[in-house]
Amino acid sequence: MPEGPAYVIIGASLAGAKAAETLREDGFGGTVVLLGTEPERPYERPPLSKGYLLGKADKSSLYVHEEHWYAGHEVDLRPSVTAIGFDRGARRVDLDNGDAVSYDRLLLTTGAHPRVLQVPGGDLDGVHYLRTTADSEALATALVPIPGEETRVVIVGGGWIGLEVAAAAREKGCAVTVLEPEPTPLHRQIGPELGERFADLHRAHGVEFRPGDSARELRGQEGRVTAVLTTEGAELPADVVVVAIGAAPNVALAEAAGLEVAAPEAGGGVLVDAALRTSDPDIFAAGDVANVDHPLLGRRVRVEHWANALHGGPAAARSMLGQPVSYDRVPYFFSDQYDLGMETSGLPEPGHYDEVVYRGDPATLEFIAFWLSGGAVVAGMNVNVWDVTGDIQALIRAGYAGARVDTARLAAPDVPLAALLG
Repeated sequence: MPEGPAYVIIGASLAGAKAAETLREDGFGGTVVLLGTEPERPYERPPLSKGYLLGKADKSSLYVHEEHWYAGHEVDLRPSVTAIGFDRGARRVDLDNGDAVSYDRLLLTTGAHPRVLQVPGGDLDGVHYLRTTADSEALATALVPIPGEETRVVIVGGGWIGLEVAAAAREKGCAVTVLEPEPTPLHRQIGPELGERFADLHRAHGVEFRPGDSARELRGQEGRVTAVLTTEGAELPADVVVVAIGAAPNVALAEAAGLEVAAPEAGGGVLVDAALRTSDPDIFAAGDVANVDHPLLGRRVRVEHWANALHGGPAAARSMLGQPVSYDRVPYFFSDQYDLGMETSGLPEPGHYDEVVYRGDPATLEFIAFWLSGGAVVAGMNVNVWDVTGDIQALIRAGYAGARVDTARLAAPDVPLAALLG
């Protein structure tokens, strides 16, 4: 058994698993306990709405580590165990099985949970959420076409999950309608300009969009959903309903223990500094649940994307070990829909930019979009253009440092992106 201090990680997620890996790689010889509510060992979630949902990715490819990695590195992985509270004074985590685990330092990687659609009929069979492997498997089964008929799918929410599920459902031959209360899909994530580009992409593949509309009631027969009534008065036949209206951070444990958390209107999450340390100096948070005082962006952000878990877990582990940490990574996410693949760097949310500049023709689905604020690049998306993320992120870092760009040169495909940094 390891000797020395005990580091406990609540949340057997990607962030939690990568934190445990980093603790061992960086020489920590004490006890590492990784607690996870799910029966699975830690896995990555992006394939759940992409390759795994479509049956193109094997389940074994989802896992962060091989099955025997944890025992081999003396990481005490405890699946199907839920932390029900922790006592900061006693430095103890209480578990739902009656056990307790003592800690010297604690890391919260508790993630987030899907927001629930609070309408009549929301609990009918045939209503799906997507967060876990079990969710993805159940949805994949539901999207199998009805013999001799077209499976009718209504997706409530036009964010990234909603659009990726829409693409998968169309690939499986389903009829798809997307309800989105904003004027465009992805409006809050990337603004109306690029949101409309994604709407066009899906319309070209047969998806019906209903902007400015949402679900007000689900109706069914014999306990199973058959229709969605919308706020605009439409009645949409539905064999499957997918709710994708965002996620809320799992802050209940932190809040009950007296840690500082952000208000929902401020993004929610556990408040941490640039070293991912909470209001308790021996407790840290990373991944979806962490609301970070971001040194580069100059504001607090809570980022739910895969890359934040991938890199945030190791950063928190190093901070737990007393290493100097300033978590200033440029936020990054990716998506695959139909024949479109894209990567986005930065957070191009409405209110944080005043101009969009295109390099290439968006109609060709091979272009780069840049979001600017006051002439400085604050975010970029490369669509079916590869090996440019490093240059885009360098432009973003320069932009936050005050550098302005010549928009004509930024839009010119023959001008190397690196040349704009001079």
